[in-house]
Amino acid sequence: MTEVNEILMSVLSTIRVPRPGDRVHKDECAFSFASPSDGGLYVCMNSFLGFGSKYVERHHVKTGQRAYLHITRTRKTQKEDDNNSGSGDPPKKKPTRLAIGIEGGFDVEQEQYEEEVKVVLFPDRQEVTSEDLASMPDVVRERVSLSMAGLLAADSVSHTLQVQQWDGEVRQESKHAAELKQLDNGIKIPPCGWKCEVCDLQENLWMNLTDGKVLCGRRYFDGSGGNNHALLHYQQTGYPLAVKLGTITPDGADVYSYDEDDMVLDSKLPEHLSHFGIDMMTMEKTERTMTELEIAVNQRVGEWEVIQESGTTLRPLWGPGLTGMKNLGNSCYLNSVMQVLFTIPDFQTKYVSNIDKVFNEAPSDPTQDFKTQVAKLGYGLLSGEYSKPAPDPGDDPSSSTEPRGDQVGIAPRMFKALVGRGHPEFSTNRQQDAQEFLLHFINMVERNCRSGMNPSEAFRFLVEEKIVCQQSQKAKYTQRVDYIVQLPVPMDQATNMEELQEAERRREEAESSGAPPSAAPRAQIPFAACLAALSEPETLTDFWSSAVQAKTTATKTTRFASFPDHLVIQIKKFTFGLDWVPKKLDVSIDVPDTLDLSSLRAMGQQPGEELLPEVAPLPLVTPDVEVKAPVLDDSTVSQLCEMGFPLEACRKAVYYTGNTGIDAAMNWVMGHMEDPDFSAPLVLPGSSSAPGTTPTESLPEEHLVTIVSMGFSRDQATRALRATNNVLERAVDWIFSHLDDLESMDVSEGGRSEGGSEASREPPPGPRVRDGTGKYELFAFISHMGTSTMCGHYVCHIKKDQQWVIFNDQKVCASEKPPKDLGYLYFYRRVVE
Repeated sequence: MTEVNEILMSVLSTIRVPRPGDRVHKDECAFSFASPSDGGLYVCMNSFLGFGSKYVERHHVKTGQRAYLHITRTRKTQKEDDNNSGSGDPPKKKPTRLAIGIEGGFDVEQEQYEEEVKVVLFPDRQEVTSEDLASMPDVVRERVSLSMAGLLAADSVSHTLQVQQWDGEVRQESKHAAELKQLDNGIKIPPCGWKCEVCDLQENLWMNLTDGKVLCGRRYFDGSGGNNHALLHYQQTGYPLAVKLGTITPDGADVYSYDEDDMVLDSKLPEHLSHFGIDMMTMEKTERTMTELEIAVNQRVGEWEVIQESGTTLRPLWGPGLTGMKNLGNSCYLNSVMQVLFTIPDFQTKYVSNIDKVFNEAPSDPTQDFKTQVAKLGYGLLSGEYSKPAPDPGDDPSSSTEPRGDQVGIAPRMFKALVGRGHPEFSTNRQQDAQEFLLHFINMVERNCRSGMNPSEAFRFLVEEKIVCQQSQKAKYTQRVDYIVQLPVPMDQATNMEELQEAERRREEAESSGAPPSAAPRAQIPFAACLAALSEPETLTDFWSSAVQAKTTATKTTRFASFPDHLVIQIKKFTFGLDWVPKKLDVSIDVPDTLDLSSLRAMGQQPGEELLPEVAPLPLVTPDVEVKAPVLDDSTVSQLCEMGFPLEACRKAVYYTGNTGIDAAMNWVMGHMEDPDFSAPLVLPGSSSAPGTTPTESLPEEHLVTIVSMGFSRDQATRALRATNNVLERAVDWIFSHLDDLESMDVSEGGRSEGGSEASREPPPGPRVRDGTGKYELFAFISHMGTSTMCGHYVCHIKKDQQWVIFNDQKVCASEKPPKDLGYLYFYRRVVE
């Protein structure tokens, strides 16, 4: 032990004790998905980074660090796990809440394991146990023991992320609860026998906590629920809070805030109920809660069984490219998107083919490096190292009904934390929209691939919009960059319209008689009808024509100016009803295996076709000390405000669309509603220019060069830097979030040609926008089950070697009946002839 003593004494200064705020990675390797339960994990006792046996040597050589805490976890036997034998503790309770790491929720994974630890000294991998430390000098024993104890006691980063705020039933205190005004109108609510005061419906009833009105709830997308009378009452009165009768118990009730558009907590609920004669302590539950109702509606729709292929015994698959991903609590949207992306050669080449180079160039903290973590995920999915059966559940009787096919798989905690960091939605453990996550991830790829290969180019394409003034017949051409084709769903084109009308008639009869509604049929929509709805000309009724110098009617036609290598199609299933209540269209669409979009190729300016005169753009920057306010079309601003949009957002819409009318401004508003600065005051680009200098003179040339190297023109780079006070990082973010605003500017290098039209320009040079034939074949699709993108479940199907495979989180199986008609996102690859 003398040699070990000497080594520990020499490295004592590199052994740290974790402090509050230190990030301890003791569950997952920084470069792989190795864990303490899979061969053990080596935790650096200085940086607290974790490494599997394959990568710890690399870290030692690169940093010189010698002391690592080796953690090995052994899964407890089923008997020990269930009964805590010998511990004196009571048996574990079954979960009663849809939650993780809180009372009544699911236990976290670590409680199912026993840990063994020891210090390992490199390069010879000499081992030091706790018993060995007892015979060592005090200074060594104390420092090493404190470090070991601190590492074991510290919450690992992944554990913290797993537990934090994942409660499927979590609700926030309503802002109206504390000061809610209740009317002294003498209304007293009986303990039973309730019915809607408008339509006599006797279920799904809500009592408004301001005036005691008992009215029915919202109608669900499948026709069940109520008749919206409680919602209409709020719209007429503004009384914000309502409680669902039948869910009131001494423990609480379902309370909804119409103003906050969410289920909420009301800390004064007993007092508010007592005002109308309801004793909360004597009430019993007679109706399903909203959580229970959501599950029931989902099951009734029947998507869950069909999309997950629940009716058949699926054959599990194993091997490279067939690796499952653990659900980290509503992370199925991320799992589905990443499974599809890593079947695309561009992403494989960028992140997996040269993975050693990526890891060798990783910074000192690889857990915070985008390229490293994407490469780690890609290798984990494609290598097959983690594609093996999950441990046998043993004698647990509850698992016997679970279809087999579960894998060990990978748990992308580090990746999820990194890509979601700072994002108001993706940083949470709530369910999210897979399409929004796909665009968010593509945006991150764009920002992190400013030089070298950019795999997101596989999706990037140009859209040409042609506007024809109907009075002068002169045309205007603009182009914009896009990554996804959003396909509308024309419900009036359903092939089973008579069946749908008959079902609606029966629903109305059942509603009037108080009978429960029957299951509604699914609308059958031809894919050709969706494609026609996308390509047919749109009429603009309030277009300002520079040819006639007046407002007139125009038509807008959208076409592909380039066809991407890989085409993503989103079926716009999620929409709003006439009452602005979000709903999901229950549709079946005969999406084809092959697709030819050649007829939608943009043709550019036609022979003999005259262009609309160029309108002098609003001055974006003036050399004056004081930036002049733009002259905005007040009538357009007013029209937008009347629709309920914030004033500043309306002013921005009119400004950035150059006073070209309500249609253009409305399109801008709809495309930028998610911007964090949507309702912030309009700030003119260049307002920070110094006196007496031109905008170009004040721009850092190196920043301009960096942005131009990403495929944008110098004009676009200039505008982005002016809008962000010359901060490069912000300028890059700005340019990708304002692509629609830049549609009138050339995407290619070199900027707008002198006096040339958009249509007459040469195609962008280089691989910035790839182009080729418009013929495609389907290779993957992502399906959604549930009533909203914010709940439910995502599953993806991918075609591998002519065999459809279903990826349902950790289950990877051969697909028997791929539900291609129920998809949400479809992925096509170009057919090479």
